[in-house]
Amino acid sequence: IVEGKKLVGILTRRDLKFLKDQSVKLNEVMTKENLVTAPANTTLEQAKEVLRRHKIEKLLLVNAQFELAGLITMRDIDRVQQYPNAVRDKRGRLRVGAAVGVKDFDRIEALIEAEVDVIVVDTAHGHSQNVIETVKEIKKKHNIDVIAGNVATAEATVELLKAGVNAVKVGIGPGAICTTRVISGVGVPQISAIMDCASAADKYDIPIIADGGIRMSGDITKAIAAGASSVMLGSLLAGLDESPGMLVIYKGRQFKEYRGMGSLGAMVKGSADRYGQKSSLGKDKLVPEGVEGRVPYRGLLSDFVYQLVGGLRAGMGYCGTCKIESLRTRAKFVRIGTAGINESHPHDILITKEAPNYSTRDILED
Repeated sequence: IVEGKKLVGILTRRDLKFLKDQSVKLNEVMTKENLVTAPANTTLEQAKEVLRRHKIEKLLLVNAQFELAGLITMRDIDRVQQYPNAVRDKRGRLRVGAAVGVKDFDRIEALIEAEVDVIVVDTAHGHSQNVIETVKEIKKKHNIDVIAGNVATAEATVELLKAGVNAVKVGIGPGAICTTRVISGVGVPQISAIMDCASAADKYDIPIIADGGIRMSGDITKAIAAGASSVMLGSLLAGLDESPGMLVIYKGRQFKEYRGMGSLGAMVKGSADRYGQKSSLGKDKLVPEGVEGRVPYRGLLSDFVYQLVGGLRAGMGYCGTCKIESLRTRAKFVRIGTAGINESHPHDILITKEAPNYSTRDILED
């Protein structure tokens, strides 16, 4: 409980469990005396020791002015132990990145005030003056990592690197729900774009993020082998339990609804500025660069990501690489044709039991 920003007490379930008078005021019920607190920069290990020593489950974090700065609970510590691979900061909080439009400085300031870890200047056309100026302004005012994109050429990558970005997002039109290439006539095949952009970014020691074009785990291996340091997934994750799309039944099978940021439905709801348009114009005046549809239901995120990582590890093993950086620099590509693609998939057999990382639905939808 705070008054203004000052910590004045704490209210837990134990304080309320046997409360008979529901009209009583909070300051009459809360614990005010002998509050156990710790500095705002307390690490999880330090917090664990304080909780153990005082035999409590919640630790209040305060700054020098005794203003509430955070809360660490035993449940937080249990989650860290349960999910050791989660990306967290030194205070045990999940790392958070947030997307912003060009020159949306009010949103940027609010996000930085909320202690976001990275700002993503996210547009369909990252090689533009507005994006470059936005990046420069953020880096000038704040000491925070900035990702910008999307781009598909070495020239665009260099422009963003000179503006001060910490990573570049690559991909113009490779997404499953993206129609940019056929609507605008602009784009670069994703592997070619990654190679081109990475050749420029490597000179600055800045990572490339491959955004789009990932259909199976093997595509992650290929994207990294082409020069990316990481990949960004959309449609692959859209069919999972944790994704927001509605679960539907179509022809006896489960699917989840999915739409692209460039679809008409998303643009009307506010994503139009990503494509240099205004939502206020109404749907009749918008020019979409994406579609709405459904993707196969894929189950739980943890199980699915396990298969993706397993595929990447297998690819690294075949290439004789034990580190991501080795895969980026040592892999070689071989051009294949239609016959080679067909040969790469199961053939001359009727699949009766699908593997957890390969589905005939993906092939049928091709």
